[in-house]
Amino acid sequence: MTKESKNETMTVAAIELVEDRSAISRCDEGFLRLRRLVCRNRRADGSFSRSYNIDLIDRRAMDAVAVVLWRRVPGTGRVDVLIRRNLRPAAYFRKDHDKAVDDPREYIDLPEIVAGVLEEDDKGEAGVRDRAAKEALEEAGYPIDPDEVVFLGAPFFVAPGVLSEKVFLVAAEVGSLTPVEQTGDGSPLEEVGPTDWVDIDDLLGRCDSGEVEDAKTELGVRRLKDRLLGGGGAFLLGDPDLLAGKIT
Repeated sequence: MTKESKNETMTVAAIELVEDRSAISRCDEGFLRLRRLVCRNRRADGSFSRSYNIDLIDRRAMDAVAVVLWRRVPGTGRVDVLIRRNLRPAAYFRKDHDKAVDDPREYIDLPEIVAGVLEEDDKGEAGVRDRAAKEALEEAGYPIDPDEVVFLGAPFFVAPGVLSEKVFLVAAEVGSLTPVEQTGDGSPLEEVGPTDWVDIDDLLGRCDSGEVEDAKTELGVRRLKDRLLGGGGAFLLGDPDLLAGKIT
């Protein structure tokens, strides 16, 4: 197999712009769809506001799942969380714009928890669990059982001012599972993809310091820690009821 077909991790030095098709593309085609709407508010008394313009972004597979993969470190009482580095062109091309607060960093990749979009056949709670298991295998190499996936509270909007997407947060303990080769999806966007286990408190410290800047990662890890923490700050790692969660 070639390196590309195996989707091996490698160091990416830059993302080069080959072509900007913005001016020649329809706004309702492609992975993301920009919807340009004219709306008005209908008030409770039957009156209407003036019309106004709205731009919304959605996609065919509207929502996503983010998976906090975690493990206990034997003999220490410590919990580790798996993070993965992902190429993020939207963050990378910030460098070409003026910003309100100076930010000299160049974001070729970002550390995040495992995540993926919910496809059209991923329906209901079972569909979210199945997709979480598929993403854990594809992005991290862990063959987790969908029945072992637990929900970390309700889903959340990422940026509801412009994005329709909701993210479902789930967690799965990998236990003694041995990782296999990450399958990836064959996309050049997955040419980075190395994974690492990080102590849960260390990871939250990285979120506070700005070393980790992904919102779903911080929220997911904080929700996991809240569910693991018992009275007096002890980790209740053997209580399945503590991690049990349902979509509400």
